Amino acid sequence: MHSPLLCYNVLMELTSPATIKEILSKYSARPSKGLGQNFLIDKNVLAKIIDASDLNKNDVVLEVGPGIGTLTQELAKNVGKIIAVEKDRTMIKILDETLKEYKNIEIINADILKFLNLKFKILNYKVVANIPYYLTSPLIRKFLECENPPSEIILMLQKEVAKRICSKPPNMSLLAVSVQFYADAKIISYVSKNCFWPSPNVDSAIIKIIPRVNLGKIDPNLFFKIVKAGFSHPRKQLVNNLASLKSLNDVKLNKEKISEWLLKNNINPNQRSETLNVSDWINLIKNF
Repeated sequence: MHSPLLCYNVLMELTSPATIKEILSKYSARPSKGLGQNFLIDKNVLAKIIDASDLNKNDVVLEVGPGIGTLTQELAKNVGKIIAVEKDRTMIKILDETLKEYKNIEIINADILKFLNLKFKILNYKVVANIPYYLTSPLIRKFLECENPPSEIILMLQKEVAKRICSKPPNMSLLAVSVQFYADAKIISYVSKNCFWPSPNVDSAIIKIIPRVNLGKIDPNLFFKIVKAGFSHPRKQLVNNLASLKSLNDVKLNKEKISEWLLKNNINPNQRSETLNVSDWINLIKNF
């Protein structure tokens, strides 16, 4: 039997460090550094995530790494269904307790990347999550490149990673181009590391990513082949980086041809890749 105090706290105070410690202790669990388990303890931040998600009772939400269910509880009050995917078996046991009052939550014990590869075929869904930070790049890429991308992605990320994703010339990066090719991204709010228990080493940010419905007739494989070559040596000039391609679509390349190609698209061959925006890269492909 669970004590009445524990049941009350589980349902009402999942942002309390004392309650979190009590819950974990009951299951002989500790926050896992390897799984990036830092639990949100600030109700105002929780409210910002919910507000940014534009939720309604018809929404289906996929949550990654629900932990003890803090965000999950708030989502459950606002949406039709939640699919909560948690890798940690001990957290599954905790979620069975903290979420037992909610009938619109499906809890799945799985590695999210493997789960998306094999079993996730739902259409018209949103992703809302305080994700383990080590998953950031592969997870965002997986969602943006899959056959059934979400309509919106609202994530808690490391502050510096969020800033890189949303960066503009002359501070672009391969990550920024990779996300902005598929979607529009903006930072909703910055979040202090003190809003988590245990406190991580870095501050965080809430980011909202809205995938584009129509990418046009650009071949993503060709696009990223060129972009990756462009960013292969960030300190080098663009013409030198692109020369590493040697050939493209059966056309042999050299610095002279690449310079002509760049100039035709109003790009100085001596520029560096971080000064180009996504439209510049798209134009390069269209006018190859």
